[in-house]
Amino acid sequence: MRLGMSLNYAGGFAETVAELGDFENAGLDIVFVPEAYSYDAVSQLGYIAAKTSRLQIASGILQLYSRTPALTAMTAAGLDYVSGGRFTMGIGSSGPQVIEGWHGVPYDAPVGRSRELIEICRMVWRRERLEYHGRHYTIPLEGGTGLGKPLKLINHPVRERIPVVLAALGPKNVELAAELAEGWQPIFYVPEKASSVWGDALAAGRARRAPELGELDVITQAPLAIGEDVTGLRDLARPFFALYIGGMGARGRNFYNDLARRFGYEAEAAAIQDAYLAGRKDEAAALVPADLLERTSLIGPEGYVRDRLAALREAGVTTLNVAPLAPGHTGRVALIERIRDLAA
Repeated sequence: MRLGMSLNYAGGFAETVAELGDFENAGLDIVFVPEAYSYDAVSQLGYIAAKTSRLQIASGILQLYSRTPALTAMTAAGLDYVSGGRFTMGIGSSGPQVIEGWHGVPYDAPVGRSRELIEICRMVWRRERLEYHGRHYTIPLEGGTGLGKPLKLINHPVRERIPVVLAALGPKNVELAAELAEGWQPIFYVPEKASSVWGDALAAGRARRAPELGELDVITQAPLAIGEDVTGLRDLARPFFALYIGGMGARGRNFYNDLARRFGYEAEAAAIQDAYLAGRKDEAAALVPADLLERTSLIGPEGYVRDRLAALREAGVTTLNVAPLAPGHTGRVALIERIRDLAA
């Protein structure tokens, strides 16, 4: 499995980027930079590209509503250029709270827009004159001044096919990822449940997948700690799960709550949401099932971690995105070295 890590710079951005070389030497293959409603991912990715030489870099994720398709394509081509062909474009639809509440644009047709965005980006990277007539995007714009004309990217991209990773949870979006993207990034990945929850969607998408796309890169994430006395660290994820299952969306429109229910935690998901939306966040965190925390982590003795890696590999995971939990940089680097050896 390829080994990845999301950039967490609580101790300082420049300091964290300076330490990426140590992680790279320890076996890290790719670093993901998130984009929610904090700093943008693009400026940070450009900085990382300038400070590294071999490490792959990825957006995790660019929200498809916050940029036009052409700007998204230009941005990806630019990041691939400054990194010497090391960029992976992670995209996703986010949710209505962020898209409508922060960006002020309608949250509509996430599956259809994702498909058209990917198609448009690939046209731009191939330097085709951009003329696209889709259901959601029409380029050049119809109406307006009437002066728009088809253009093509001035620069010659480093690659005409930049890898695209689609973050997706719902069946239709997962099917689209398996059909059209190089990679798929779910959340809360329980390998024992993956086939029952996503298997049909993945199979349907793969049936239409173009051979030149290669095998689908399945990217999962998990907190990491290895030892006989570290299982208590699983509880650190409780506020994160409570936020997503309970508060990342309105009642009846929370994709993460829906996923928890599909995993079989119907009563727990309802209780977490009730508590979180009522402002009882600590109670919501306490209600997160220990079984869910265990199955989505790599926290435990070495034998346990080996077993979880085998389960992930059996479920088709090809990129493991870990969050090493250790008190200092040296300890986190050592964890990357250990998981590299275990995953080899």
